[in-house]
Amino acid sequence: MLFPARPSFQSPTSTSIARDPPMSNPVDPQPHPPTSKASAKNPADSARRSFLKASTVASASVVAGLTTVRPVRGAEPQNASEEPVRIGLVGAGGRGSGAINDSLTINQNVTLSAIADVEERKLESVRKGTAKRHEGKVDVAEHKMHSGIDAYRRILDDPDIDVVLFATPPGFRPQYVAEAVDAGKHVFAEKPTCVDPAGYKICLSAHEQAEKNGTAIVTGTQYRRQTNYVEAIKQLHEGVIGDIIAATMRYCSSGIWFRNRRPEMSDTQYQVFNWMHNIWLSGDQIAEQAVHNIDTMNWIMGGPPESAYGSGGRFTRPEGSEMWDNVEVDYIYPGNRLVSFMCRQIPGTQGDNSNIIYCTGGRCTIRGGNSGASIVDRDGKEIWSMKGDIGAAYKQEHKDLIDSIRNGKPIVELKNTADSSMTAALGRMAAYTGKNVTWDFATNESKLDLFPKDFDIDGPRPEPEFAIPGKTPLI
Repeated sequence: MLFPARPSFQSPTSTSIARDPPMSNPVDPQPHPPTSKASAKNPADSARRSFLKASTVASASVVAGLTTVRPVRGAEPQNASEEPVRIGLVGAGGRGSGAINDSLTINQNVTLSAIADVEERKLESVRKGTAKRHEGKVDVAEHKMHSGIDAYRRILDDPDIDVVLFATPPGFRPQYVAEAVDAGKHVFAEKPTCVDPAGYKICLSAHEQAEKNGTAIVTGTQYRRQTNYVEAIKQLHEGVIGDIIAATMRYCSSGIWFRNRRPEMSDTQYQVFNWMHNIWLSGDQIAEQAVHNIDTMNWIMGGPPESAYGSGGRFTRPEGSEMWDNVEVDYIYPGNRLVSFMCRQIPGTQGDNSNIIYCTGGRCTIRGGNSGASIVDRDGKEIWSMKGDIGAAYKQEHKDLIDSIRNGKPIVELKNTADSSMTAALGRMAAYTGKNVTWDFATNESKLDLFPKDFDIDGPRPEPEFAIPGKTPLI
């Protein structure tokens, strides 16, 4: 058996998630169903987890909460600050190895101290490769190399681990983060942090609990730490070109990987293996990839939208994929401000990753990656510009996390990223159903919970079905 039934969120613990997934060449994925007893403090969480009770007993350290957690730098005695911050990596695929590389590159006095992955063969590769790049910063003993279903839990149970770095399929992410918070760990979690309203509520509870714990949660929304984004949005908020009226935002690219089924795989194993193409795991491209632009949109507008109305469809997706290949959404933000949003993954098409903000006194353009940002006045005269450096931003988020832990002022930013992830889900709900959907409905009334209630990694799953507006119900 590759993974257990989701009961207790016994989790496969790895995936080859690129920061933004590779556009064409499939990589060998490492799937992740979760294991957990994460905080079910919000009543809405209980339904999502009610079927977990029949599985494995929760681990002692999770039950014990913070009492077994090693003190981490902050307001401790002076000599405590001399100890390295010990990181546990959950997921030894491409995204996980990339994230730990960023953290070890930019931070001093940190060590990679444990690795978890469902496949044992991945562990040594990551340990060896990371040690070669970061001499003196990798100290992973054999008994800290965890493979199999409950590998992720073993890291949470380890009192020597301070920070857990999660690089796992998005559908499992709310539960991973919530369980780590309950275990008293600091967290780095990739984006998006949820793909549906049920997961959003779990994130909100985890954010609140982390604040009570005094534990940090930093997320993989690197643009919030990219200098040209920060400076451009600061000027927008200062009114350098007047009031914000509207915006257009695009994340358009070519095709994306698709992984063929292996003969020995069950239906569920294959869906987890090919997670991008199953909406309960990825949330579709609008959530998994284009959430970067949506997060920028919420950042600029000061919070989530009031409503969404969308459309889209599919022309090029392979059989067995639930994904659409294009989604267009009109988001209405407070003050009756319209954001026209589009994402697309169609081979042979022209790419565009941009955010254009229209103001009463001019226009601001912020482009993704290293393409930079600029501001022009109403006459088209450039009054400001700055180059981009996305590589520095990837590293800065890890520096900010570790610095906040050492300073005793842990960053807890899960709610912002959950809001942006939920905004992506809101747009998908509107496009899939063909209905105007309000933020209030999606976050307070919707019963949508995409995670299978009968999750069994060895069991059958229904054939994938893509959404059809007018037929797909608004739940």
